[in-house]
Amino acid sequence: MSADHGAPTASPVLGDGHCPEFPHPPIPERQVLDRAGELLRALSAPVRMGIVLMLRDHDCCVHELVEWLDAPQPLISQHLRVLKSCGVVDGTRVGREVRYRLVDPQVCGIVTAATLHGAATDEAGRP
Repeated sequence: MSADHGAPTASPVLGDGHCPEFPHPPIPERQVLDRAGELLRALSAPVRMGIVLMLRDHDCCVHELVEWLDAPQPLISQHLRVLKSCGVVDGTRVGREVRYRLVDPQVCGIVTAATLHGAATDEAGRP
């Protein structure tokens, strides 16, 4: 610690042994954090998390997502637009259908970690 109000002298590093399973690079620049925040906002809706999890193993069209997620087609389409706009999913036309796929499979890890955390907490948010 330095003498200026207890600010650390070394550059901060993500993680300090609390998450040993993840590498801990230095905290990125602001624009990288901004893009990460956009991604997390895009993933924040439960239906969008479900879509990501459905797409982890194979491409799907809207009607498959509607059936599996038990949600109306306009809602699924709206969520797909959000995910597509931030680069999480992409669609390819096959005949009359559009098949959606994950652009970056690492996104599934983020959603999986969040759902595991959610499953491990009680209603008050405590483990």
